[in-house]
Amino acid sequence: MSLHRRLLEALLFLRAEPVSLEEIQRWLRVTEKEAALLVDELGQYLRDRDSGLTLQWVDGGVRLVTHPSLADDLQAALTDTRPEPLSHASWEVLAIVAYKQPITRMEIEAIRQTNSERAIETLVTRQLIEEVGRKEVPGRPILYGTTARFLRQFGLRSLEDLPPLSEAPSGSTD
Repeated sequence: MSLHRRLLEALLFLRAEPVSLEEIQRWLRVTEKEAALLVDELGQYLRDRDSGLTLQWVDGGVRLVTHPSLADDLQAALTDTRPEPLSHASWEVLAIVAYKQPITRMEIEAIRQTNSERAIETLVTRQLIEEVGRKEVPGRPILYGTTARFLRQFGLRSLEDLPPLSEAPSGSTD
């Protein structure tokens, strides 16, 4: 299986987006069980080598990424400046969208009790949220949801991995 593991590693290296087990099956002409075993084998191989790379399951697929423990060193090596940190308002809006999606700007503002337009623009620009449709009400407002980049950035396989809310925010009608 070593050749298959090496091929899988190379194929994942070439793809930036997560790759499903079905794609791995097709690429390597193996069964679904063999594909899953190869992913496990590659993950173990990278851990045993104390590699700077690791596998990350996200959005229904696996991808080859740099090891999270190297993030600060890599960031410093690759850029002189870091992006501005998200504002408190942007963090609030991101949390609301993550837990209440799909959601409109007006619904976000009703929860926050303040204008959220700039925070939404920032999150869209950083590709953490995106337009996911239109609400079927008069005016057809834009519905927002989180992106695959959001999942990757926070190391989540899916939205089900979000920690549970301890209690509903005050003023919530859900």
